[in-house]
Amino acid sequence: MEIRPITFKEASAFVNEHHRHHPASQGCKFCVSLYDMGTLIGVAIAGRPVARKLDDGFTLEITRVCTLGHRNACSMLYGSCCRIAKAMGYRKVITYILSSELGTSLKASNFVLDCESAGKEHWTGIRNRGQQIPAEIKKRYIKTL
Repeated sequence: MEIRPITFKEASAFVNEHHRHHPASQGCKFCVSLYDMGTLIGVAIAGRPVARKLDDGFTLEITRVCTLGHRNACSMLYGSCCRIAKAMGYRKVITYILSSELGTSLKASNFVLDCESAGKEHWTGIRNRGQQIPAEIKKRYIKTL
């Protein structure tokens, strides 16, 4: 498997086609892709933290990771995002998952559970961008670079 650059437009199209429960994010700092024998099998989108209190200029949020299910694909994408973030001068990387998800790839990439989200009312329903958000508590994972 090989990490490659990808445009936000291409990464968003992949997420919109393959992500289980979220559409593509609204913007990014950078995107990376993962190929296996010439076939696109995953993408990661990283940007500013969605929560304004966390947007301190030194924190990056991985807003989407989407793969076709290949072994170690998510871990490779998380690792690549962290290496890029460190090279860009970020000190911390955060990401969120649903409470029903195990976070195995995050743990394998040395992320640690930071907290659960403030509550479902902040994440659920139709938001101003028209996105349907799963009605489930989210877990925030963090990695200090």
